Amino acid sequence: MDILITGLLLGATYSLLAMGLTLQYGVARIMNLANGEMLVAGAFGAFWLFTAMQFNPMLALLFVVPLAFVLNWLIYRWLLRPLVRRAKSRGQLEVDSILATFGMSFAMVGIMRLAFGGEFFNYSFLAVPFEIFGSPFGLNRIVAALAAALICALVYLGLNNTRTGMALRAVAVDPRSAGLVAIDVPKMSTLAFALGGAVMAAGGTILSTFLTLDASIGVLFTMKALIIVIMGGVGDVRGAVVAALILGLAETAVASLIDPGLTLAAAYLLFVLVLLLRPQGLFGKRAS
Repeated sequence: MDILITGLLLGATYSLLAMGLTLQYGVARIMNLANGEMLVAGAFGAFWLFTAMQFNPMLALLFVVPLAFVLNWLIYRWLLRPLVRRAKSRGQLEVDSILATFGMSFAMVGIMRLAFGGEFFNYSFLAVPFEIFGSPFGLNRIVAALAAALICALVYLGLNNTRTGMALRAVAVDPRSAGLVAIDVPKMSTLAFALGGAVMAAGGTILSTFLTLDASIGVLFTMKALIIVIMGGVGDVRGAVVAALILGLAETAVASLIDPGLTLAAAYLLFVLVLLLRPQGLFGKRAS
């Protein structure tokens, strides 16, 4: 039971990673390899607000998320949109975006190291036990999971119950057809990329309440986000959330029963099994 609850709490926070990349890749068609660095930047923002101003990390979301949204909007407009315009096919856009964001990830790591140093950082927030079914769990992990679930629910409701959300889903299905029904595809792609980056920064803020991070750890979260998105089915928000929960359970089980050092190996094994047995993902559709 302890493994199940801990895995679900971890998986709930991982869902933000997957949802951020799902919006950027599924809608904007940008395979963003700097996604993890945006998460670390959000974590640094929460860390600075908490240590310098004693600001509650959950309230820090009100500052971190809008700043991340604006930053990602500018990144897409000035760095990535020229790549979109010149790309003659989706394959070319994916290659160009991978190369551009791969370089951007190194630049962001360098900037964060310059600003905050290369040491690991953490802080104590709600680091007290809270009993569930008679077993103690960190209150910070429970609050983080609830906050992540709330953000995921808001994004999901926005995508499925607003006109803008419908336009984003239409662009995800077929950008060319979406343009034929008067949807501003470039604007929706920019919005999706900015929103995905903001969700990723929110994930960093939440994860910083119970994890120890450093400026160069973003690549691990990028890898986990890729695994979750492909497991769930590219562009499918429901699949991303379910896959995040599965990954959280798998990592917790391996860490508890075998060795904490093998959690990344377990994630990779799970990823390979999905590619072999269901390459379209848990909720993806087979190509006809």
